[in-house]
Amino acid sequence: MIKKIRVAQLKPGMFVHDMDCGWMEHPFLTDSFTVRNDKDIERMVGHGIFELFIDSEKGLDLADAPTRVEVEQSVTRKISEIVSKFKLVEPVSLHEELINARLVRDEANKIIGDLMTGVRQGKKVETDRLDPVVNRMSASILRNKDALLSLCRIKEKDSYTFRHSVSVGALLMCFTRVFKPRSGDMELVGIGGMLHDIGKTMVPDRILNKPGALTPDEYVTMQMHVQHGQNILADARDITQTSFDVVAQHHERFDGSGYPLRLKGSEMSVYGQMASIVDVYDAMTSDRVYRMGMDPTLAVRKMFEWSRSHFDPELIQIFVRTIGIYPVGTLVMLESKRIAIILNQDGRDLTRPVVRAVYDATKRCYIPPQDIDLSANLGHGGGDRITSHESASKWGIDPQQFI
Repeated sequence: MIKKIRVAQLKPGMFVHDMDCGWMEHPFLTDSFTVRNDKDIERMVGHGIFELFIDSEKGLDLADAPTRVEVEQSVTRKISEIVSKFKLVEPVSLHEELINARLVRDEANKIIGDLMTGVRQGKKVETDRLDPVVNRMSASILRNKDALLSLCRIKEKDSYTFRHSVSVGALLMCFTRVFKPRSGDMELVGIGGMLHDIGKTMVPDRILNKPGALTPDEYVTMQMHVQHGQNILADARDITQTSFDVVAQHHERFDGSGYPLRLKGSEMSVYGQMASIVDVYDAMTSDRVYRMGMDPTLAVRKMFEWSRSHFDPELIQIFVRTIGIYPVGTLVMLESKRIAIILNQDGRDLTRPVVRAVYDATKRCYIPPQDIDLSANLGHGGGDRITSHESASKWGIDPQQFI
């Protein structure tokens, strides 16, 4: 049985099932292992791991620890309470904005790819090249944020680094939008997001693209990308403190367990704290050479759990409201045993969005697409409900074909 415990309750002989932290956030070669001695526990504490899951069938048990199912049910209830009354009306429909958003995304991917290639070749980063495309990203997000965000989830594994950079930029701009920022702030945060991993151009490819877990030495080398990024931007023209903070602080953590400076709480800028949230979310939900991406709904729940230590709980709540429990373009199972795609959260209870049913899970076949407003009553276009989130890869369904 899988149970959740505090690291202070961990003992040699217990079997760690999952360290319950973001990818690349620990130096262990695997997420699952038998704890050999107190030194293993000390290493976890040193890397900011405060809670984890154990498998009581493979190692020592803790009788009164909550099960994973109980933890997930509790988190789901809390998230539902937070977002149940949140409503945001987008000025333009998803369908109308998708074409423009696709053009903007492709342009952004090309520009950040060119910038990173130039830095690898010894050129100075030309931050002013980002200004026009970030302005267009901002305009697209203000029209309908879900169009660009749904497209940014699509990443080829061999071009992950710069596509991840564009996705983080877009997510940060959406996050910032909720605060009704001063004129220009949204764009400055977006530039920081686009450049947040520029330091990875200085990390050897054998480490950056390694198809497996990093060794402790490789892990230290990878961490150096934050300092590399600061050094690169120190020579850049017109880089603002807002953008610089995003680059410098995206691996810091609210509890001081991050790197490189172990900043804690208000020692981080608000935008640095937001960047740390967005970076982890996008990394967790993206496919990598060595690991499949986590479903966005599951990632949101995991990060909500971590908000007691790694992230500011208030900011996590705002982030969840920003992207929704079920982000547009993700798959869900309905009570009717149909698989549907989240289509619209516009101006409604985020737990009951508009979906497009496309697949019969019982008969395992596609069905004529049907749009269902889950907030409506039976006979008025509703009468169904979400029972679980689903993996697109598991069912072999490409949501983009149906949006």
